[in-house]
Parts: sequence; structure tokens; C-alpha cells
Amino acid sequence: MAAELTSAQRYLRIGDQAPDFTAETQLGTLSLYEYLGDSWGILFSHPRDFTPVCTTELGTVAKLKDEWARRNTKVIALSVDGAEEHHRWLADIKEVQGAEVTYPVIADKDRKVALLYGMLDQTHLAASGLPLTVRSVFVIAPDRSIKLIITYPASTGRNFAEILRVLDSLQLTAYHKVATPADWKSGDDTVVLPSVSDEDATKLFPKGFTKVKPYLRITPDPTK
Repeated sequence: MAAELTSAQRYLRIGDQAPDFTAETQLGTLSLYEYLGDSWGILFSHPRDFTPVCTTELGTVAKLKDEWARRNTKVIALSVDGAEEHHRWLADIKEVQGAEVTYPVIADKDRKVALLYGMLDQTHLAASGLPLTVRSVFVIAPDRSIKLIITYPASTGRNFAEILRVLDSLQLTAYHKVATPADWKSGDDTVVLPSVSDEDATKLFPKGFTKVKPYLRITPDPTK
């Protein structure tokens, strides 16, 4: 059964349209597109409720509530547990992490959403023999396109500071003709896209740019 499920799941790529779905959460029924509206979205899965790494992760995301809001981003968690299990576990998260989970957590017991997004891991099975969800992250733009996919093994908790950093880069580069170099953080210098001529770069970036190589031109963060 595990192999059949995982072989049947869809595998998405950057640039694909995020599949819409309707699912139950601890907050009620959620329709992805309706819930996101004109916001950016982060859909992230975890293997199971009442597990240690997942507890720290969902607590961390809850603590970052203001950071998500500042970036016009809505977060959605998902596991194969039921809504009632989510309710009971979220009380534990509030107790041990000091943060209340107010964002929706999808109860994907039938693994419908996990199949749509390729989240199932045939190497990590429930007692029933069915596959659990891995730690996947999908960043979805307001136009519903997938901008980022990251998958972690069950044993490795995610670095949400890195996810915020990447979100900042995605939002910057979606609206400005720049890319972000290695280890970039919001406010750091950016690089001019190779497709932009020097003449156009002069118009686009009034703070100027430094030409290190014909293909490497450094310019200040255009949003600062």
C-alpha cells in the first residue's frame, strides 16, 4: 500500500500552478485559493502530531506570526492526523513552546493533499503501513505559481529563519530586475539580472551599480 500511494503521487516543480484543494483543518474547512486570496502562501507538512521535532516547528511558526503578516504571507501546516488530534496537540504546543497556533493545520487523513503535492515518504511509515508526510515546504505566489520547494527528512527540523530569508528574496526578485547573491539578507546588495543592459540598469537603479564583471553587477537593495 505504501509503495502504491507514493508511486501514485504527483511531483510538482517550481513554476507549476499550485493545485487547489478543499480540506478539513482544526479551524474548519479550508479552500486553498480562497484562503490565500491575494497573499503569498507557505504550505508545510510534518510527519505526525505529538512528536518532538514537529512540536518545535509548529511553535516556531506560531512565534513568527508578525513576520508572516509583514510579508503578506499566510501559512498552512499539514499532517495525516485528524482534526481532533490537531486540537489536542496544539494545546501541548502552546504549553511547551509558549505560542498559540492560530493558523490552519490540515487534517489530511486520506492523504489527498499529500498526493497532490508529492509529500509522502515511503521510507517513513505509520503503524498502519501507510506512508507519513515528509517535511516539505511550498512557497506559493499570489498568482498561484510555486516559487520554492524544499524537502527535509523527518529527523531534521527546518530553519524558519532561512525560509523567511528566501521569502524576502522571492518577493524582492518578483518585483525588481535583480537576483540575490549567496548568503543575502534583506537590505544587502543585490545583483542586476544579466538580461538587463547597462543602459537600462542606469535607469532602473538610481543608486547606481558596480560592474565587477560584464555579467556581475552589484546594486543596492532597490527597496531600501
